[in-house]
Amino acid sequence: MLSREERNPLSDWWWTVDRPLLGAILALMLCGVILSLAASPPVATRIGLDPFHFFNRHVLFLLPSFIVLIGVSFLSPRQIRRSALVVFAIAIVLIVLTLAIGPEVKGSRRWITLVGVNIQASEAAKPAFVVVSAWLFSESARRPDMPATTMALTLLLMLVSLLVMEPDFGQTMLILMVWGSLFFIAGMRMIWVAGLAGAAAAGLFGAYLLVPHVAGRIKRFMNPASGDTFQVDTAMEAFSNGGWFGLGPGEGIAKRSLPDSHTDFVFAVAAEEFGIILCLALVALFAFIVIRTLSRAYATEDGFSRFAASGLAILFGIQAAINISVNLQLIPAKGMTLPFVSYGGSSIVSLAYGVGMMLALTRQRPRIEAEATDAAGSLRNYA
Repeated sequence: MLSREERNPLSDWWWTVDRPLLGAILALMLCGVILSLAASPPVATRIGLDPFHFFNRHVLFLLPSFIVLIGVSFLSPRQIRRSALVVFAIAIVLIVLTLAIGPEVKGSRRWITLVGVNIQASEAAKPAFVVVSAWLFSESARRPDMPATTMALTLLLMLVSLLVMEPDFGQTMLILMVWGSLFFIAGMRMIWVAGLAGAAAAGLFGAYLLVPHVAGRIKRFMNPASGDTFQVDTAMEAFSNGGWFGLGPGEGIAKRSLPDSHTDFVFAVAAEEFGIILCLALVALFAFIVIRTLSRAYATEDGFSRFAASGLAILFGIQAAINISVNLQLIPAKGMTLPFVSYGGSSIVSLAYGVGMMLALTRQRPRIEAEATDAAGSLRNYA
């Protein structure tokens, strides 16, 4: 065991990191392994792959993700700011390259292959963008003469424009909601928040009018008879079949026909095989991670850490809520993964990076260190 009297990086990390939060994240990863084993074999078999192809790759992706999570959680707030800026810049370059030379799949360019690895750069851009925006908002509060809010808005428009060009409207809406939440947390006027919401609504309406793919999904959601709703209908049947306690591991029916049972609709597979009880436990786990992070962020005196941890928690929570809502047919299909549960290499690694920053920003640091990091003393009255 590590003693509090030992003075080394590992001991300092262990006694300052939020261990309940870390435990909840690891429990979620374990749930992802179990549900990947339950949901992915039928999908792999249908397309002629080894039955455990996706499961093996899911576990393989978890290994570097765990290293990234723990490694990032050792960083200081200053190091997190710098790493986020570098990651965001690299992600923007990769998104531009994806638009230029990436293969077109189902009308979208979202993936690029580098050194034999498929990369979805927009996944890495999300947590990095949240941290960079949080830094700009904290600087705006500390130094009103700095045009930090304008810079944050410029970065938002740049990232959103690139995502729309892919097109990826699900990620676009996610980024807008998280940025708007940060904008509100930073204490901006409600008229600006309302203006942002109005602009987002106008953009969604424009996408409905101009983009057939978006219009089709909205029409199918409003009127299921207007198009193919096989996946969402099958997902709803899975919830009905599973009941409270499920049909049992491996006994699910929906996964045999759902094309995306290991990604977008893994929550429905969980409901059918393990029951509503497990689904409620998963929701509680997501809620605990978000609420725990927000409470720790509220308690910190460092403005940047407060904004960044809050933004990352909101990003994590909204992404989970979107996936679960699609499975329950509460919103139109978005193609959003369930954090650490759905299959996806880029998604899991980027989520590990974001959660690692959450752990780092919510560590219990001495007040002197916090004030030296970001001049927190000048932000107390503002917050």
